[in-house]
Amino acid sequence: MKRILIVDDSFYMRTMLKNMLSDAGYEIVGEAPNGQTALELAKETKPDLITLDVILPDNTGLEVLKGIRAEQPDQKVVIVSAVGQEVIVNEALENGAKSYIVKPFSEEKVLEVVSQVLAEEPKQ
Repeated sequence: MKRILIVDDSFYMRTMLKNMLSDAGYEIVGEAPNGQTALELAKETKPDLITLDVILPDNTGLEVLKGIRAEQPDQKVVIVSAVGQEVIVNEALENGAKSYIVKPFSEEKVLEVVSQVLAEEPKQ
Protein backbone atom coordinates (compact mmCIF):
# COMPACT_ATOMS: atom_id res chain seq x y z
CA MET A 1 0.00 0.00 0.00
CA LYS A 2 1.40 3.37 -1.01
CA ARG A 3 1.79 5.92 1.78
CA ILE A 4 0.85 9.57 1.33
CA LEU A 5 1.44 12.74 3.38
CA ILE A 6 -1.07 15.57 2.84
CA VAL A 7 0.07 19.17 3.34
CA ASP A 8 -2.57 21.91 3.22
CA ASP A 9 -3.48 24.73 5.60
CA SER A 10 -7.19 24.08 4.99
CA PHE A 11 -8.67 21.38 7.23
CA TYR A 12 -11.47 20.96 4.70
CA MET A 13 -9.02 20.37 1.83
CA ARG A 14 -6.91 17.91 3.88
CA THR A 15 -10.05 15.98 4.79
CA MET A 16 -11.27 15.93 1.20
CA LEU A 17 -7.92 14.67 -0.11
CA LYS A 18 -7.63 12.16 2.74
CA ASN A 19 -11.08 10.68 2.03
CA MET A 20 -10.44 10.58 -1.72
CA LEU A 21 -7.05 8.90 -1.40
CA SER A 22 -8.07 6.51 1.42
CA ASP A 23 -11.09 5.37 -0.58
CA ALA A 24 -8.73 4.62 -3.48
CA GLY A 25 -6.64 2.36 -1.24
CA TYR A 26 -3.81 4.67 -0.21
CA GLU A 27 -2.59 4.92 3.37
CA ILE A 28 -2.47 8.48 4.74
CA VAL A 29 0.58 8.64 7.01
CA GLY A 30 0.06 12.21 8.14
CA GLU A 31 -1.51 15.60 7.61
CA ALA A 32 0.33 18.88 7.97
CA PRO A 33 -1.35 22.30 8.27
CA ASN A 34 1.93 24.20 7.74
CA GLY A 35 5.42 23.98 6.31
CA GLN A 36 7.26 23.20 9.54
CA THR A 37 5.02 20.22 10.32
CA ALA A 38 5.29 19.11 6.69
CA LEU A 39 9.10 18.97 6.87
CA GLU A 40 9.02 17.09 10.19
CA LEU A 41 6.42 14.56 9.01
CA ALA A 42 8.19 14.04 5.66
CA LYS A 43 11.34 13.09 7.56
CA GLU A 44 9.53 10.92 10.14
CA THR A 45 7.09 9.06 7.90
CA LYS A 46 9.08 8.84 4.63
CA PRO A 47 5.90 8.68 2.52
CA ASP A 48 5.80 7.43 -1.07
CA LEU A 49 4.21 10.71 -2.12
CA ILE A 50 3.44 14.14 -0.64
CA THR A 51 0.61 16.41 -1.76
CA LEU A 52 1.68 19.98 -1.08
CA ASP A 53 -0.22 23.27 -1.11
CA VAL A 54 1.63 26.42 -2.27
CA ILE A 55 0.05 28.81 0.24
CA LEU A 56 0.92 27.84 3.82
CA PRO A 57 0.71 30.04 6.93
CA ASP A 58 4.40 29.85 7.86
CA ASN A 59 6.10 29.25 4.55
CA THR A 60 5.53 28.88 0.84
CA GLY A 61 4.98 25.44 -0.58
CA LEU A 62 7.93 26.08 -2.88
CA GLU A 63 10.23 26.60 0.12
CA VAL A 64 8.86 23.43 1.72
CA LEU A 65 9.38 21.58 -1.56
CA LYS A 66 13.03 22.70 -1.63
CA GLY A 67 13.46 21.62 2.00
CA ILE A 68 11.95 18.20 1.36
CA ARG A 69 14.03 17.67 -1.80
CA ALA A 70 17.21 18.71 0.05
CA GLU A 71 16.60 16.03 2.70
CA GLN A 72 15.07 13.40 0.41
CA PRO A 73 16.06 14.04 -3.23
CA ASP A 74 13.90 11.17 -4.55
CA GLN A 75 10.74 12.18 -2.68
CA LYS A 76 7.73 12.41 -4.99
CA VAL A 77 5.76 15.63 -4.48
CA VAL A 78 2.57 16.70 -6.22
CA ILE A 79 1.54 20.33 -5.76
CA VAL A 80 -2.19 20.83 -5.14
CA SER A 81 -3.00 24.54 -5.09
CA ALA A 82 -5.47 27.24 -6.08
CA VAL A 83 -2.48 29.19 -7.38
CA GLY A 84 -2.33 28.35 -11.06
CA GLN A 85 -0.02 31.05 -12.42
CA GLU A 86 2.34 29.59 -14.98
CA VAL A 87 5.40 31.09 -13.30
CA ILE A 88 4.58 29.32 -9.99
CA VAL A 89 3.74 26.05 -11.74
CA ASN A 90 7.02 26.17 -13.66
CA GLU A 91 9.03 27.03 -10.55
CA ALA A 92 7.48 24.09 -8.68
CA LEU A 93 8.26 21.68 -11.52
CA GLU A 94 11.82 23.05 -11.84
CA ASN A 95 12.31 22.44 -8.12
CA GLY A 96 11.35 18.80 -8.38
CA ALA A 97 7.57 18.62 -8.10
CA LYS A 98 6.33 15.70 -10.21
CA SER A 99 3.01 17.29 -11.11
CA TYR A 100 0.77 20.28 -10.36
CA ILE A 101 -2.98 20.07 -9.75
CA VAL A 102 -4.93 23.33 -9.69
CA LYS A 103 -7.89 23.65 -7.29
CA PRO A 104 -10.76 23.16 -7.66
CA PHE A 105 -10.04 19.68 -8.94
CA SER A 106 -11.98 16.53 -9.67
CA GLU A 107 -11.42 13.30 -7.77
CA GLU A 108 -10.59 11.60 -11.07
CA LYS A 109 -7.84 14.14 -11.78
CA VAL A 110 -6.23 13.69 -8.35
CA LEU A 111 -6.31 9.89 -8.50
CA GLU A 112 -5.00 9.86 -12.07
CA VAL A 113 -2.05 12.15 -11.26
CA VAL A 114 -1.23 10.35 -7.98
CA SER A 115 -1.24 6.92 -9.62
CA GLN A 116 0.87 8.18 -12.57
CA VAL A 117 3.46 9.77 -10.29
CA LEU A 118 3.64 6.71 -8.03
CA ALA A 119 4.10 4.46 -11.08
CA GLU A 120 7.15 6.42 -12.28
CA GLU A 121 10.43 4.65 -11.77
CA PRO A 122 13.00 6.60 -9.78
CA LYS A 123 15.68 8.15 -11.98
CA GLN A 124 19.01 6.37 -11.73
